[in-house]
Amino acid sequence: MVAEMPPAESVETSSIPLLSAELKIPPRQVLAVARLLMAGNTIPFIARYRKEVTENLDEVQIGKIQERLAYHREMEERRDTILKSIDEQGKLTDDLKARIATCTTKTELEDLYLPYKPKRRTRAMIAREKGLEALALLILQQPATGSPDEAAKAFVSEEKKVASTDEALAGARDIVAETAAETAEVRAVVRHAFATQGVVVSEAIEEKTKEPTKFEQYYDFKEKIAEIPSHRYLAIRRGENEGVLRQRLEVDAEPLLKSIGELMKVNDRSPFAPHLRAALEDGYKRLIAPSVEVDVAVEAKMRADREAVEVFARNLRNLLLASPLGGRGVIGVDPGIRTGCKCAALDSTGKFLANTTLYLSQGDHALLEARVELAKLIAKHQPHAIAVGNGTAGRETEAFVRETLAKAGIKNVIVVQVNESGASIYSASDAAREEFPDLDLTVRGAISIGRRLQDPLAELVKTDPKSIGVGQYQHDVHQPLLHQKLEEVVISCVNHVGVELNTASAFLLARVSGLGSSLSKKIVSHRDKHGPFRSRADLLKVSGLGPKAFEQAAGFLRIRGGTNPLDASAVHPERYALVERMAKDLNVELQTLVGQSEQADKIDLRRYVGGDVGEPTLKDILAELKKPGRDPRDQFEAPCFREDVTCMEDLKPGMELMGIVTNVTAFGAFVDVGVHQDGLVHVSELSDRFIRDPAEVVQTGTRLKVRVIDIDIPRKRIALSARSGSAPKTGAPRASAPGASGSPRGSSGPRQPPRPQFNSNPFGTLGL
Repeated sequence: MVAEMPPAESVETSSIPLLSAELKIPPRQVLAVARLLMAGNTIPFIARYRKEVTENLDEVQIGKIQERLAYHREMEERRDTILKSIDEQGKLTDDLKARIATCTTKTELEDLYLPYKPKRRTRAMIAREKGLEALALLILQQPATGSPDEAAKAFVSEEKKVASTDEALAGARDIVAETAAETAEVRAVVRHAFATQGVVVSEAIEEKTKEPTKFEQYYDFKEKIAEIPSHRYLAIRRGENEGVLRQRLEVDAEPLLKSIGELMKVNDRSPFAPHLRAALEDGYKRLIAPSVEVDVAVEAKMRADREAVEVFARNLRNLLLASPLGGRGVIGVDPGIRTGCKCAALDSTGKFLANTTLYLSQGDHALLEARVELAKLIAKHQPHAIAVGNGTAGRETEAFVRETLAKAGIKNVIVVQVNESGASIYSASDAAREEFPDLDLTVRGAISIGRRLQDPLAELVKTDPKSIGVGQYQHDVHQPLLHQKLEEVVISCVNHVGVELNTASAFLLARVSGLGSSLSKKIVSHRDKHGPFRSRADLLKVSGLGPKAFEQAAGFLRIRGGTNPLDASAVHPERYALVERMAKDLNVELQTLVGQSEQADKIDLRRYVGGDVGEPTLKDILAELKKPGRDPRDQFEAPCFREDVTCMEDLKPGMELMGIVTNVTAFGAFVDVGVHQDGLVHVSELSDRFIRDPAEVVQTGTRLKVRVIDIDIPRKRIALSARSGSAPKTGAPRASAPGASGSPRGSSGPRQPPRPQFNSNPFGTLGL
């Protein structure tokens, strides 16, 4: 049964027109989303199962509405606090109240509140205590006659510690300076100038740059803050934090002072005009400019953070949705030199079976024993693939595995290098210890590597996304913003693919719409105690899982081989009766309808439009009936690195290689060519045509033909080009263009799991 939404009257509607204008989404759709969110619905649920209500808004649009609703809600709370504060001071006039009520941004609101905001003791406060406010008002009024010195004599007082007319006028100017600095219109003009005309200037700190640094291009650097790309601004900020650079924001003060004078109504015919101009100049330099510079810099940093976070989120999404090997047995290998290579055999569901250690660098005898041991492990567990981590000694270990297979005459086992970034963090985590309390952390790492080949998303959800390293300046951005965005991406990916209820880990279930950590653990506990779930309806037997959680989660959970064939699909239980009606109208059994395209093609969708069911939902149902639980991820295609190129020393300028895009940033793409060090294809080298954003032509996981431009072994940099007709495979956009300098793997981001060429999971669900 479809849950009812709260009435429109119960939703705050004052911000709906503003949100509609900001997001360019009709007000009725914004209001519909607001009502759904208020009713406790999640973004994945709304996007998938409430298309008629939102008129087909997608997750991104719904997420933006949620974000802006939160902003406006916070702003309303702040507006109420400010009005109350000013009212308690007895200074809330009707005009001020009206201006505060019509504010549309937090900045504008705070500027209006500034004169009434409690603050530390200032020069203007001290001047007011000396009784100089009347003299300041005289300066502000700019009378056409009179003498400032004569007017100031009346304020000279030994009792109030005003010793002379000069002191009186100086104190009055302090009051005027603060008054101007706290005038909202003045701050708005200055802020606009800093934001649009301000120039970021960075300089080297000489004593810190005697040795080469990665900030050399910013030693003498200038660029408009409105135009500087996020990666350059974040690089300058990092250089400043590391003590290598100093930076500031410069603007031309002369036109600004002229504008401030006009706003404060300087009258050049008034004898008090020089004092007003002096006060305004002092207020600008001492109070307004430093404050506004900080505000604009903070806003620029947040803008750069948001752009960097979006890059990270896009890369993470592509990585999480990398093609799975599926339900086939594998052996995971965590390469090691001194401590040996840890091998872990896993069955088709990712269950740990056995492990061993291979020593490849302790002489010929140990190498021979390692070959025998690996062959035994393969013979016993019959894996479909061997996943080798791509860390230190990864290529050497891969070569050893291939040689062992060849010598043993084994031809039906593929060898694939797998991204192991974050595996060591997971293997040492509480979660890994809880799952494998009796295993060494290196063996847990091998298990994680094997599972990443079987299903990257199911395994990567156990790892902090930040440790996967597919972003730019991820440690420099606002961490709560990064965490929130990455969590949104993980949740979106998990619900996009769907989750196998009877095999999924608690970590995976926690990301399903409507569940969370507590309910996911209860589900696993119930499953362990009572056995596999036979139907989605059985979820309601789980302690603490009520109708609302069931409504939000059920459509994203799959039960293969359950009592109802629809439980293996993305059809929501609230629509089961509708599908049963379709089967009855076709005079076929439900089991016959599900998964039979020929039968599904006979359905006349127009017959079922009505009430809260429209064409979008019916089309989704029809697609599921044709291919229930279809995996939305691409086919898995293994990369093919050149066997004669295994380290940087093997590279030569002009050499052409096939690589895998591991990280896409604002300035280019990093590509794994199989030498333990990603190369950089600068944005200018990604395409024969001009592009601004590397994401226009490549994404994480794209297979790309590149040409080596330059190799800098001491600095571990590889410059690559994808121009001159090189083209990505497997449906990726065409990419071509020549590089910049490469970057060490630590700063460029790790490798992504390769993409072999089959997808054996017909249900497209996560369940490892």
